[in-house]
Formats: sequence, structure tokens, C-alpha cells
Amino acid sequence: MARRIPVVSRNELSAEHQAAYDEVAGIRGRAPVGGPSSVMIHSPEMAVRVNRLSEYLGDQSDLPEKINRLAAMIAARSMDCQFIWNAHAAAGRPAGLSYALVDAIRDKKEIPATPSDESVVAKYGLKLTSTNKVSQESFDAVQEQLGVQGLVEFTTTMGYFRMLAINANACTIDLPDQLTEPVLPN
Repeated sequence: MARRIPVVSRNELSAEHQAAYDEVAGIRGRAPVGGPSSVMIHSPEMAVRVNRLSEYLGDQSDLPEKINRLAAMIAARSMDCQFIWNAHAAAGRPAGLSYALVDAIRDKKEIPATPSDESVVAKYGLKLTSTNKVSQESFDAVQEQLGVQGLVEFTTTMGYFRMLAINANACTIDLPDQLTEPVLPN
């Protein structure tokens, strides 16, 4: 499917919006010409604010990288977003997530026996993104494992990636030429 809105270059924006473009590029380490940032830059101030949250979640959060990647993968799969899935599943395995867990999330299968630091959080995230609720038991287990701040950051990270996914899906963002992951099954 073709991309639904064009990629905008810095020169196509007003001088006021060029500053926002530059800030997003600085946060991302590259111009917003691909991925969800290339969609959101059409609302430059919003793109800045979204990318500031991204910067915090990616660089300043105390969550271990594998838990951060798990949040992104759960969000991507809950939204059937190939773009986000492709980026984060490929990085989740080297970050320490078990291959069996990544495959189970991709295939929408039951979570296999995995280390508790993965399974407790994965079950919480999958339940929350599929029903919009979690049991007190699940909430307490994640809070015990990650602490209050970690629980809030994990939950927010899933919400953040769901926001990116909805933009990627609506605007049909192109996948990279070299996919690192198989296409998500229906």
C-alpha cells in the first residue's frame, strides 16, 4: 500500500516550523524522513513534544532495555503495526528477551516459560493492551518487579508506541527494504 501523506523536507516548512524540525532531527539523530516522525512532523510542535517523550523513555528511563523493547513489541503487536514490530523485535532479542517470548507475542500464542522478569511484565502488557484493564494481582506483580516508577514508565512506553503505531498504520509508512523480521501473521 502506498504512503498516504508525503514526507516533508525542512525547506517545505515555514521558518517557525523549521526550528521544530531541527529539534526533532536533533533528538532523533537524523532528519524525520522515515518512520512515525515523518508523519508527525506535519504538526511540528506536536512532533517536538512527542520526540521529547521518546528521548526520555529511550535514554533516561530506568527500565532495562529488554523491558523497554518488550513494551514496544507488545504495543506494535496489539496494533498489528509491522513498522514498529520490525524495529523492536529485531532489537529485543539482542537486548536479552527470549526468542520464544518474541515469537509467542508475534504469533499471538500463550507466553512460554520465560524468566519471571519477562513473563510477569509481558502478561501484564498483553492483558492491558487487549482488554484495557488488568487484575490487581497482575498490577501488583509488575509493581513489585519494576517499582511504581517502572510500572508507570512501562505502561506509558506501551501507550507511546501505540500512538506511533496508529500513525504508522493510518499513513501506511513504508517498511525498510531489508526487513529484519517476518511479516506479522493475521
